[in-house]
Amino acid sequence: MTLDKRLNAYRPDLADARLEGKVEASRFVKGEAGMVTAPVADLRPRPDLSAGIDTQLLFGEPLRIFERHGGWAWVQAEVDGYVGYMAEADLVSPAQQTTFWIIQPRTFLYPEPDMKRPRGAPLSLGSRIFPVVQVETRGTRYLTLAGGGSVIAAHCAPLGAPVSDDYVAIAARLLETPYLWGGKSAFGIDCSGLVQLSMMMAGKSAPRDSDMQAAGLGTEIGFDELRRGDLVFWKGHVAIMEDEETMIHANGHTMSVAREGLKAAVERIGYLYGKPTVCRRP
Repeated sequence: MTLDKRLNAYRPDLADARLEGKVEASRFVKGEAGMVTAPVADLRPRPDLSAGIDTQLLFGEPLRIFERHGGWAWVQAEVDGYVGYMAEADLVSPAQQTTFWIIQPRTFLYPEPDMKRPRGAPLSLGSRIFPVVQVETRGTRYLTLAGGGSVIAAHCAPLGAPVSDDYVAIAARLLETPYLWGGKSAFGIDCSGLVQLSMMMAGKSAPRDSDMQAAGLGTEIGFDELRRGDLVFWKGHVAIMEDEETMIHANGHTMSVAREGLKAAVERIGYLYGKPTVCRRP
């Protein structure tokens, strides 16, 4: 299923205006612009806390709000087009124009520009902020946000500025991050979320789900051609090659982002899920 079809597939009564003329729908709405205000916002297939997480949106991430009801909002992420329900309390509209993003795996939002003050919300790699002033306290520089709070300036960079041109190095900084089905942050992440977040911070784009990544991310290569930065896919899983023999992946075996030998992984995973289905070079 392509991202453009997700909105129409889940809710044929609501479709993004950019799809008008491309899909059938009883009505089209443009929605309202919004942004995430929670450190991490869970996106679910239905407005129910017992429903599993499909993906997550990060602090400051832009979205379109199509419907609000009973404390839930039906939204579409602008970064990758994903749709679903999220808690209305986790967003705000209208959105601010964010100008910086977090480049460390994790940091804190302080109530004042002072690291000795009680810490506020934690922020993940890739979170977006709108600083209005830079302040220095005891030799440490902070960016003070328009909505209040301050972040260590060295943990931020202009929005879109790559952390590195090597997305594998970024993925390696997330080693030992807990595995979380549907997770897309440095607090908890799944296999395809690791690929998407690492590539985004390297200035590249990737679909959210492993099946979409396997279907069209980069070019297909042979298993014997694998090198650093290539992707190996199994049914429902993806791993990043760190070199010709070692891979990094968020996995349910260790329940973390971990290094594993490719040969050992093929043997272990094959017992339950079969051999790799495809290899791709982003």
